[in-house]
Amino acid sequence: MRTDSAPAGRVVTLTANPSLDRTLDLPGPLDRGAVTRLGASHTEPGGKGVNVSRAVAAAGVEVVSVLPAADDDLIVRSLRELGLSLASVPIDSPVRTNYTLTEPDGTTTKLNEPGARLDEPTLEALQRALLDHAGTASWVVLSGSLPPGAPRDWYATLVRALRSTGARIAVDTSEEPLLALLAAGPDSVPDLLKPNTEELAQLAGLPEEAVTSDPEAALAAVTALHRRGVAEVLLTLGADGALLSTADGELWSARPPRVTVRSTVGAGDCSLAGYVLAHLAGAGPADRLRSAVAYGAASAALPGSAVPTPAQVDPAGVTVTAGLPGTPTPAEAAPAAGAR
Repeated sequence: MRTDSAPAGRVVTLTANPSLDRTLDLPGPLDRGAVTRLGASHTEPGGKGVNVSRAVAAAGVEVVSVLPAADDDLIVRSLRELGLSLASVPIDSPVRTNYTLTEPDGTTTKLNEPGARLDEPTLEALQRALLDHAGTASWVVLSGSLPPGAPRDWYATLVRALRSTGARIAVDTSEEPLLALLAAGPDSVPDLLKPNTEELAQLAGLPEEAVTSDPEAALAAVTALHRRGVAEVLLTLGADGALLSTADGELWSARPPRVTVRSTVGAGDCSLAGYVLAHLAGAGPADRLRSAVAYGAASAALPGSAVPTPAQVDPAGVTVTAGLPGTPTPAEAAPAAGAR
């Protein structure tokens, strides 16, 4: 394992299936079967945990990124150039490339490669690196898909192992790893789960339309997660903002400021980073949600998988309301911290 000399930070992320994210800008709507002359293109280090790390680091907070990659892999070189601290476990295969096609109206099409297969020694080395750094962290973030070779319940195993560190644990994943995490029992659930509507529907066994069209159905699905032991649920709703629910009964909704969407890649990851940054700053639930939505909106306004700096984030433009999404009244709306 290669560990950079920088000390472990207050946030540690694991990206078990990192990627180089190549974004291709289309001049118009995608025309299947035709020849298209592309506009600008961007290649950035990616993977959901890496995106969280980049956003946290851009805010000046210490963060360590744990990931599998050879020391001379382009993703490692790129992250070091950004000044990020890494705990990288070497593998023989190059990190995968994910492709994103963005249309002028913000429509995003993703083409993701599967990633390198990880053997058991590599998975064990990643777990050791994670635990080594988690002992000095306030938050540990486990994000993204699992690579070939990882057991589908690996996140559950990691959450159990991390409990002794005292760090808060956030998980953002989908499909089989998400279902296995919640099926593994209360000792394996994270402090914070960040599903989107598709992932919440997977957990509830419902079609996504049932969650998006019926706020009460979404709330029932979130409440079921609390019964399984999840302390807080940050449900991201895309252009409609997000919802934050806590196990002690607090419920907040937020709508984002108006932005011109350039790319939605990494917006959910930046939302999670915004939440963690606000929690580290001592913010209450309403302002943690405000920060999450502001960071997600700022990310969507940037090209490719770029992450925002604090100067690009507009928390005052986010409307936060107690309860389910709806039209806020002056009595309901929570003002932005420090705003007048």
